[in-house]
Amino acid sequence: MINLKVNGLNFSYSGTPILEGINFCVDKGELLAILGPNGAGKTTLLKCLNGIHTPKQGFVLVNERDVFKLSSDDIAKLIGYVPQRVESARLSVFDAVLMGRKPHIKWRVRDHDICIVDAALKRLSLTHLALRYIDRLSGGELQKVSIARALVQEPEVLLLDEPTSSLDLKNQLEILRTVRGIVKGHNVSAIMTMHDLNTALRYADKFIFLKAGVIHSCGAKECVTPEVIEAVYGVPVEIEQRNGCPVIHPIEDLDAVDHSHTHDHNHKTETIHNQ
Repeated sequence: MINLKVNGLNFSYSGTPILEGINFCVDKGELLAILGPNGAGKTTLLKCLNGIHTPKQGFVLVNERDVFKLSSDDIAKLIGYVPQRVESARLSVFDAVLMGRKPHIKWRVRDHDICIVDAALKRLSLTHLALRYIDRLSGGELQKVSIARALVQEPEVLLLDEPTSSLDLKNQLEILRTVRGIVKGHNVSAIMTMHDLNTALRYADKFIFLKAGVIHSCGAKECVTPEVIEAVYGVPVEIEQRNGCPVIHPIEDLDAVDHSHTHDHNHKTETIHNQ
């Protein structure tokens, strides 16, 4: 069942086209990875999906509701956004996550809201940190808080902008396992921008390759080919299967590179001796 649909999305900044002709959809229970080089428009696309940026043309539908015709509170009930950089503040973990319930709170915090926050803290193994200030957390812990805050919005779609950037390997794997568990367990959709192709292949169900603001390729793992990667990134690669998962390797003759440096060094030495 289609949960999010994007059609004919164009976005320009100061008259410069950033995104052109963006079309795709995501089903419930699917995790979509947006891939592409720096400057391809990945973060801009995420910000268009939740109404932070207003596109020049096109529409975004979540459960058949047009995002650009909704109030900010109604958007927040449908879409949870986890930015690339999370601002730390003098708030406890519990209060920071509770802020995600703001679109649902009318006059006061209810017992129901507290229960939802408690469940999110437990889901992300943050219960023991509930009273700690978020400006005293590690990068991995702060990222979990940001995801918990988005989760308590009870959204239909989660947007995550490079959720594993600046995290060590253990925290990367833990965050992505958690996100995948949320997508499958809560039957929601998630869209995340990423740089690591191999990590994306391990956890995502569908892929979009952006190049210069245009979708170059979109689909399941079958669309991740050496030809597509070289066209988008300008790097020749090979793909092999390991433990049932594709693994991408750049094709690079390191020996040739080393010999080139050695030859260059020898040439300089000969030149000096001949002078």
